[in-house]
Amino acid sequence: MVCEDSTMFSPSISAIEVLNSMADGKKYITSEELKKHNNPDDLWISIMGKVYNVTVWAKEHPGGDIPLLNLAGQDVTDAFIAFHPGTAWKYLDKLFTGYHLKDYKVSEVSKDYRKLASEFAKAGMFEKKGHGVIYSLCFVSLLLSACVYGVLCSGSFWIHMLAGAILGLAWMQIAYLGHDAGHYQMMATRGWNKFAGIFIGNCITGISIAWWKWTHNAHHIACNSLDYDPDLQHLPMLAVSSKLFNSLTSVFYGRQLTFDPLARFFVSYQHYSYYPIMCVARVNLYLQTILLLISKRKIPDRGLNILGTLIFWTWFPLLVSRLPNWPERVAFVLVSFCVTGIQHVQFTLNHFAANVYVGPPKGNDWFEKQTNGTIDIACSSWMDWFFGGLQFQLEHHLFPRLPRCHLRSISPIVRDLCKKHNLPYLSLSFFDANVMTLKTLRTAALEARDLTNPAPQNLLWEAFNTHG
Repeated sequence: MVCEDSTMFSPSISAIEVLNSMADGKKYITSEELKKHNNPDDLWISIMGKVYNVTVWAKEHPGGDIPLLNLAGQDVTDAFIAFHPGTAWKYLDKLFTGYHLKDYKVSEVSKDYRKLASEFAKAGMFEKKGHGVIYSLCFVSLLLSACVYGVLCSGSFWIHMLAGAILGLAWMQIAYLGHDAGHYQMMATRGWNKFAGIFIGNCITGISIAWWKWTHNAHHIACNSLDYDPDLQHLPMLAVSSKLFNSLTSVFYGRQLTFDPLARFFVSYQHYSYYPIMCVARVNLYLQTILLLISKRKIPDRGLNILGTLIFWTWFPLLVSRLPNWPERVAFVLVSFCVTGIQHVQFTLNHFAANVYVGPPKGNDWFEKQTNGTIDIACSSWMDWFFGGLQFQLEHHLFPRLPRCHLRSISPIVRDLCKKHNLPYLSLSFFDANVMTLKTLRTAALEARDLTNPAPQNLLWEAFNTHG
């Protein structure tokens, strides 16, 4: 940790910074000076105009180091407000460098956003989680019980297929619960919340909650950045923009997203292969979980994540093995994957057809980036359970800690705020969102077909190491 006194003699501070003080007795640096502290060994950020050294803290940050690295050397006030409760502010004091940002300014959009967040906090909305978690847990338990009963107590092929579909629906609902656990404490204590995340994530679905947090936090911070947001990095199978044809370097994965002949072939037909890919996308998530858990990367609760994943790969194969023959087993798995594929489609609808950009996220346009990079799915309130609240994608991105039971109620407020500042608020029906996504994929596909064949390379491994 770095305290105020220690930064007075920090070798990373230039003479300009030391001399740049004002009559009020405070020490100041400019935004340009702050930008110089933007690497893992010298990582500074500004919150409400106060400058903090988070170089050491980044390694212990509960949200991982990726969000801090992506926003290094910037004012990150809006992102900090979005992801942290009021109790987090007291921990900043020991990271304060003693410097303030000389040219700290707040845009009118940010002022309104912060005011809105403050009003929600005063109303206790971040703590009022409703009874949705209890209802969801009961519903999931019923679905899983029905699936097991259908497999073990019936000899009918169609009952077995129905059981597979029910399992897929259960996995969808469990994913929403895991999402809730990852963003805010849906349980009474942090320990129970961690248990819930690993149990419903690793044990029941086979997808590591550690993997989800690693990728999902990066997605929120760098929403729809082609080189920083892992949720748009699907080469060689899919490309949402021709900008990816330039073989961008993924800052998240630390490797080049090479657009070679293999990628060109797949992308050229992606508007046809999109739905089939979504049907089996779960396989890639299993692979991504395994790759992360066996990697050298520092992973919180690695042992528990591995144990939970092993539990899944124990009960799921055992359940499938109780089916009478291999054709039924394969069909059962495919049906469950295809039903869950609806959720994969939903997640991509929220972002694939939205605006994209290349480069790191900026801390001073948080609200604008979220509005440009997200698409809401319009539906009746009785369908909220099916979409897990994430049909209100913009509302969720702006207030990720807000329990899903409040997202519908704040939607008109967010819409009005977007209208006030002339920012997009795109809400489409599920059908229209599918059409728009297919048009986006088709546009990129046709552009890929018009390209001259690049030099061939053997990158088949990338086909298996594509983020789902």
